[in-house]
Amino acid sequence: MRTLLALPLLAGLAGLAGCSSNNDIDLATYVEQTEPADVLFNQALANLEAGRLAEAAKKFDSVDRQHPYSEFARKSLVMGAFTQYRMNRYDEAILAAKRFLTLYPSDAEAPYAQYIIGLSWYRQIKDVTNDQRESRKTVEAMDELIQRWPDSQYVEDGKAKIRFARDQMAGKEMQIGRYYLERREYAASIKRFRIVLENYGNTRQAEEALARLTEAYFAMGLTTEAQTAAAVLGHNYPDSEWYAASYKLLQTNGLQPRENTGSWISAAPASLPGSS
Repeated sequence: MRTLLALPLLAGLAGLAGCSSNNDIDLATYVEQTEPADVLFNQALANLEAGRLAEAAKKFDSVDRQHPYSEFARKSLVMGAFTQYRMNRYDEAILAAKRFLTLYPSDAEAPYAQYIIGLSWYRQIKDVTNDQRESRKTVEAMDELIQRWPDSQYVEDGKAKIRFARDQMAGKEMQIGRYYLERREYAASIKRFRIVLENYGNTRQAEEALARLTEAYFAMGLTTEAQTAAAVLGHNYPDSEWYAASYKLLQTNGLQPRENTGSWISAAPASLPGSS
């Protein structure tokens, strides 16, 4: 196919050469020079080790382009993805790694390619004041790594990246919830804090979420729910400053933490530290 696509160009160049007064056009300058796959691959590795990442990326790409579906092309594709990642070109790294997985889904390097995808999303995670799309993508990519290759050497780090990304996602919900709470839009704030408890109960944001629920329900006059939130907070985080603040808030109205087992708050935090 590559030869066929080149024929019209070569024919045009030949006609141009016939019209030239000095027949000195070098056709080789218009055609990419093909080098052996092993030579290109070794040159790419040498550039990578020397820190010449841009040149390494070009060489890996040349292997894949000049010797498609060869053994060296297979190696170059995943190494190219890694090189793009090292250059902070995360979109390119993700595309290269996904292409590798499409072509070689059962290859020994497939877990590494999936890991590169997860890392590329992880490195783009933004502060909780921003949209957490990258956090969600990190969780999806690393979860796929864990599910498909549970014995991979990258699984433990993948789990750590998931924990961080989930904490960021919970942090975003907390930020929105605090915004509504400050505006005294209590129902809207409770909705956000509930998401944290039900979906991200094993993150560090759950502790504050219970305290904020105590505050919001107390402000609405729903004292039974406020007492329950404080009781669950105290059960799971007895030494927490958030619990101390919640306890003090309830005492202003002569109340104490007391769990109502019929509340959604009692049923939600199955993943909290003190849950059975």
